[in-house]
Amino acid sequence: MKNPLLSPTTGTVSSSLRQRLLVASLLLLVFSAGLSYDMFRLAAAEQLWGYRPLFWLLSTWTAVVLLRYRWQRGRDSDFSGRPLLLATASGLLLGLGFPGLVPFPFLLLVGWVPLLVLEAEWRQKTGARKRELLGYVFHALVLWNIVATYWVMNTSFAAGLFANFVNSFLMCLPWLLFLFTNRHMPKLGYASLVAYWLTFEYMHLNWELTWPWLTLGNGWAQYPSLVQWYAYTGVFGGSLWIWLSNLYAFQWWTTARQGQPTRTVASKTMALVLLLLVVSVVLYASYQERGKTIDVVVVQPNYEPHYQKFSVPEEQQLNRVLALSKPLLDTQVNYLVLPETTYGFVREEDVWEAQLSGKLYRALAEFPHLKLVTGLNAYHDFRPGEPRTEATRQRQRGGQTIEFEIMNLAAQMPLNREIPAQTYRKSKLVPGPEQFPFKQVFFFMESFVDDLGGTTAGLGIQPERSVFTSETANIAPVICYESIFGEYFTGYVRAGAQAAFIMTNDGWWDNTAGYRQHLYYASLRAIETRRSIARSANTGSSAFINQRGDISQATRYNEAVAIRGQLTLNDAITFYVRWGDIIARIALFSSIILALNTFVKARIKK
Repeated sequence: MKNPLLSPTTGTVSSSLRQRLLVASLLLLVFSAGLSYDMFRLAAAEQLWGYRPLFWLLSTWTAVVLLRYRWQRGRDSDFSGRPLLLATASGLLLGLGFPGLVPFPFLLLVGWVPLLVLEAEWRQKTGARKRELLGYVFHALVLWNIVATYWVMNTSFAAGLFANFVNSFLMCLPWLLFLFTNRHMPKLGYASLVAYWLTFEYMHLNWELTWPWLTLGNGWAQYPSLVQWYAYTGVFGGSLWIWLSNLYAFQWWTTARQGQPTRTVASKTMALVLLLLVVSVVLYASYQERGKTIDVVVVQPNYEPHYQKFSVPEEQQLNRVLALSKPLLDTQVNYLVLPETTYGFVREEDVWEAQLSGKLYRALAEFPHLKLVTGLNAYHDFRPGEPRTEATRQRQRGGQTIEFEIMNLAAQMPLNREIPAQTYRKSKLVPGPEQFPFKQVFFFMESFVDDLGGTTAGLGIQPERSVFTSETANIAPVICYESIFGEYFTGYVRAGAQAAFIMTNDGWWDNTAGYRQHLYYASLRAIETRRSIARSANTGSSAFINQRGDISQATRYNEAVAIRGQLTLNDAITFYVRWGDIIARIALFSSIILALNTFVKARIKK
């Protein structure tokens, strides 16, 4: 049968289509330019962008993709738009499956299927090039990143571009390895894809350019009742579940296309999905918190971080903190929790000596049994002979050069001054703003990091997790970004933590999906470790989270408020705390074996 694309009217149809694509691309670029103007106008007026980055990224990227498609269509009149549609479908399904825009994580269970279909069809094409297929994979991953994490651009324009597009590029690496393995060891092709992807997620947790926000297992964070088995597997169990569900769904599609019975495959798919859901619901319904409880007051001062937090006098900010918290305090309250970087700079060795610390002490002195836990900007002066760190800086004082480091600190400050204060340094730092990744290699990019609002010197950290101990409880002091890392979080529990306080500042992302995702991810840490959490955000959402991951008293964005609740202490150690990301480590070992075998087979064939 003759291909209609090669009929005498093909040239007219193709020309008309290319004209429409050009018009659509130009309209999208005009829309994008208008948004750019509006965003920079708002920035000049010290106003936030909200959801504008989402529309800017989508319109700009869609225009680029359509122009690319128009160019390809002009080169080859037989060029089909099906690969682009399949890649787009995967990107949207994965992006919408994450919490924030559409709370429907079941989309993740089939999100990879269109891309798997595309890869299978591409493999059967004569003369199809791997490089072009990876272009479609990259398109799908860019859409996923944009839809799920567009809000990063609210921190800064350059940071948003870097996070969305560099992360998409890195996500292509497991697909590249899969295509290589699938060519030389086709029987293990799809197994290798799962192993390579889980390895990528694991490595993305444990290097300097870490950005584990889109670990697939995080997609279920909004529904803790459906992932109670994370207490055994962590989020990598969720990632594995999602991949197996996608592969079964893809197998069902392949079987149906071949005209074969699909009942068996469909049954396996439903069994895999429903079994874990039923197990989780049973675990959720049967789990009971037992043990001692503590009373906690959490404060959300609500100072917008771009234009208020670091310009409003800190004494004024503390006045608001006290006005919000004091009506909720009494002799039964054990802890008052304030957010990340509430004030500073204070000397790490004696946080009580700061003037604002003294103000807090005097205002709260009527509650001698209270313990204040707060985030602080702090510094440490190196003593003669003390080992220096990569975060070492210099300043001049009295004609002398003082070497020091600064840090994002958490401190437990008992109102009984006879009990010494305890401190903890934030040690999982945000790439760019808090540390310069691989600065020995990319030293020439220091000016670019400065433009992102980051620091090339970095912050002081500590090698191991530590907890705030007292006669009341052992508390994990978790600072902001640290709450994203499951195995890292278990370090607090192995150090004796019975509950956790998360101190954060989520206002950088404006009133978008970002702060909500960060809140939901804390539920996963509660499930994995069975530790209750009190969460204090400068702005964003403060809340209490129980050991099943249920969120209660969640505050609204842009709300100055204090809340009071109880946390149940727990000393039990979960399977996940004991073994950590064992699924990911097995995947890493498997990936090494698969990659080596693939390389050997490729060399033998040559």
